[in-house]
Parts: sequence; structure tokens; C-alpha cells
Amino acid sequence: MSDNMYQLIAIVIYMIAMLAIGWYAFRRTSNLTDYMLGGRSLGPAVTALSAGAADMSGWLLMGLPGAVYASGLIEAWIAIGLTVGAYLNWVYVAPRLRMYTQVSNDSITIPSYLENRLRDKTKLLRIASGIIILVFFTFYVSSGMVAGGVFFESSFGYNYHTGLLISSGVVIAYTLFGGFLAVSYTDFIQGLVMFLALIIVPIFGLFLTGGVGETIASIKEVDPKFLSLFAGTTITGIISTVAWGLGYFGQPHIIVRFMAIKSVKETKQARRIGISWMFLSLFGAIATALVGVAYYQQNSGELKNPETVFIVLGQLLFHPFIAGVMLAAILAAIMSTIASQLIVTSSALVEDIYKAVFKSDASDKQYVFLGRMAVLLVSVFAMALAWKQDNKILDLVSFAWAGFGAAFGPIILLTLYWKKITNWGALAGMVTGAVTAYVWGTNDSLKAAMYEIVPGFIICLLVAVVVSLLTYKPNKEIEEEFDKTIELLKEEREG
Repeated sequence: MSDNMYQLIAIVIYMIAMLAIGWYAFRRTSNLTDYMLGGRSLGPAVTALSAGAADMSGWLLMGLPGAVYASGLIEAWIAIGLTVGAYLNWVYVAPRLRMYTQVSNDSITIPSYLENRLRDKTKLLRIASGIIILVFFTFYVSSGMVAGGVFFESSFGYNYHTGLLISSGVVIAYTLFGGFLAVSYTDFIQGLVMFLALIIVPIFGLFLTGGVGETIASIKEVDPKFLSLFAGTTITGIISTVAWGLGYFGQPHIIVRFMAIKSVKETKQARRIGISWMFLSLFGAIATALVGVAYYQQNSGELKNPETVFIVLGQLLFHPFIAGVMLAAILAAIMSTIASQLIVTSSALVEDIYKAVFKSDASDKQYVFLGRMAVLLVSVFAMALAWKQDNKILDLVSFAWAGFGAAFGPIILLTLYWKKITNWGALAGMVTGAVTAYVWGTNDSLKAAMYEIVPGFIICLLVAVVVSLLTYKPNKEIEEEFDKTIELLKEEREG
């Protein structure tokens, strides 16, 4: 049996497992809260790893190792920024958002939470945030589908469109039928596969390169500055890279996990699991790149595409079937992000736009059907965008991360920690944050000076505070709900 066939068998087993989980989740989904939020029933481990897997995408196994392989440890600043941002998100957003979304009319999406929390009677806040999610995530999903097609093309020599249809078809199927539960359970398995792969490859790779000392010596022979975090960068460059961590506060597909965990008390355990997973996975990705540099230096070889360093080492180190599992880890990273974004986009379309505009009083069963149709609709549109394999779509990933971080991040924090934020302040801040990120991100000279999330986040925060102070009117109902949330938080933590 050829190496390719062993690897393909591993991929097929992985895909069958994902579809089986989707079927299991389908059997457990009976109403809209189940479909969109898993009935708020996730345990800490599933919450933690599904949030991590939804976050990282193929960047963790290809983008980050490739960047470090090409440029050295200065590329690790983004990993540092993301780890700090994720930790702060777990500490300051997760417990309060879990409690507040339940207290505030049992909100099951971020836009519905903002409307309920701020008592927005105009529906503008809910519709505007729903549209932002719908637009950004459709392109985000499309970029993931492109990555899936390229994965099958580069790994197995398949036609790009065949690979696109296979990878997209599986992820659409389990998301369509199983909803949020299927996405979370599959993300949990995918997170485990990614984690194990990123730990095993660099550890076994060290046997190839002669151990830690020999590896470091070989890397220094390539470039003495390769292991420096500061060589060849600037203070603004470091700030711009670390600022990726700001994006976490506003990523709908990540913070929705906080809303779905069983209880506030479990967020602490979930945080420990999630940050440990993230730290070790990022460390493994960086270590993989460094082992790759040492290997090629020792063997006088050349790696044509730095982003394939994880794949190449896996094929060098292991039996073809195990190498296939390594490939499945990359596919897992791609698929987990697509699925998470699909379910959030579906909820934005049905729960936040359709319900708000048409004021429908359909049954839960009808809403679940509409949710599934929304997944299908967004998938077809995203696949149509991905069909041409336009690499510019892939550039939208960092742009969309900045857009969400700038539009939603400050607003989420203010609604959780400041009584005086108003619906008009939130709307103004959200729009100016998104516009600032867009304008800055599409100007090459501004983008080169600073990542657009920094000005977008700051301007959103300032506008939201100023407009809220100008439009603030005491509202007993809002203030009582705020106090009740803090009180319940305290009781649950002490109980």
C-alpha cells in the first residue's frame, strides 16, 4: 500500500468520526437554544478546547511554524499576544458574560445580548451587529474553505475543487444537522488531535537533530539572531503584533462558548484547561519550526515552502498512517474554525436579523429548520466565493479579526463592567470601530505602521464612552439587572 493511501485512510477515518459526532448531536438537539447554544450544557474541557480549536485554525499548524521557520523568534510575539489576550478574556469576560446573558432575558447570541442588556427598542443595535457578523463571517468561512481545497490539492494531488467539495461537504453536514453541540464536540476532538500532533512532532524531531543542545547550535549556525525575540523588530512592531490579543474580547465564535458553559464556577477550570492547551500548542508550533531549521541545516537541504515544515517533519518521523493523522490535525484546525463561524453566522441571520425584521412568532421547531437553512445558504455563498481560489480572500482573516475586535471588543467589556453605557453609545462605538478598522486596514501605509485593531479598538472605546455619557438617562431596570448579575456571580463563586 502506498504512503498516500495510508494517509488517505487516516483522513477518511477522521471524517467519518466527525460525521458520527454530528449525528449524535443531532439526536440531542430539540429546540433553538440547543441548536444555537447547546442548551448551555458544555463542560469545562469541551468549552476550553472548542474555544481554542475554533480560534486557531490552520494558522497554528502552518502559518505560525512557517513564519518562525522563515524569520525566527521575532514571529513569536503574536503567540505571546494571543496567549495574554485569551487569558484576560477567560478572566474578565467569561464569568460575567455567562451570567449576564442568562439574567438578561436568556440571550443566546451576542447581538440579542446587546439588545436585551441595553434595552434597545429600535432594533438597530441587534440588526447592525447581526449584519457585521454575517458579512465578516461569510468571507471568513470562505477563506477556510479555500484552505481546505488547497490542503487536499497539496497533500494528495487532488483537484482543488474536489478538495473544496470534500472538506466543505463534511463540515457543512455535521454543522447543519448537529448545530452548536456538534460544532463544540467536534472542536473538542479536533483540539485534542491538534494538541497531540504539536507535542509529538517536535519531541520526536529532537531525536533527528541530536537533542536540544545540537538543535540550538545548528539554528545559531543558520543565523545567530534567529533565537532572539528582539533582533530586527521595533517597539511599534511588537505592539502591533501583540495587539492581536485585543481581538479576543470581540470574537463572536469564541465568546459564544462562554455563554454555553454549564455554570460560572466551571469557567475557572475551563480557563486552566484552555490556557494550558493554548500555551503548549503554541510552544509546540514554534518548537516544530526550530527543529525544522536545525534539521535542514544539518542535512544541507532546503524547504521550498516554510508553511509545510510541520507536514514534512511528520512524514519524515512517522509511519505513513501516523503522518496521515498529522495531516488530519491540519484539516481539523481548518474545519473547526469553519464550523464555529457557520453556526454563529446562522444564528445572526435567524435570531438577530430575521426575528428582528419580521418579528416572527414561529415555533422552536421552525426556527431550528430556519437555522439549518441559514447554514446551508451561507455555506453555498461562501463556497461560491471560494470556487475561484482567490488568495485575496485569505488576507481577510487578519482583517476580519481586527474588524470584530474593534467593533465588538470594547462594547462587550463596557456592557459587562459599566452601568452607564447606552444603546446609542454602543451603536456609535461599534460602527466607528468597524469603519476605523476597515479604513486603516485598506491603507497600505497606515497598515504598515500599526495593525488596524489598535486604532479601531481605541476609537470604538472613546466614542462609546462619550456618546453614552451624552445620551445617558437613569434606567432602574438596567441598573437592577446589573446589580443582580454581580450578586449572582458572587453567590455562585462562593457557593
